[in-house]
Amino acid sequence: MSKVTIYTTPSCVFCKMAKAFFQANKIDYAEKDVATDLPARQAMIEKSGQMGIPVIDVDGNIIIGFDKERLTELLYL
Repeated sequence: MSKVTIYTTPSCVFCKMAKAFFQANKIDYAEKDVATDLPARQAMIEKSGQMGIPVIDVDGNIIIGFDKERLTELLYL
């Protein structure tokens, strides 16, 4: 099973879409709220090189934004 982490904020529409996608496909994921978790925010910036969200880490593969096609590929769906 893939290790999935999503870096989000509570008001992010695309973050909500990504989480709904994970739930619909029964994918376990860790969520990091970068609005309140400063170490997670720093980790996200180091991984992605930017502040845009969501940033999704699938086994070390970084996806910026909600890219359903890429997620489907990386998660073997």
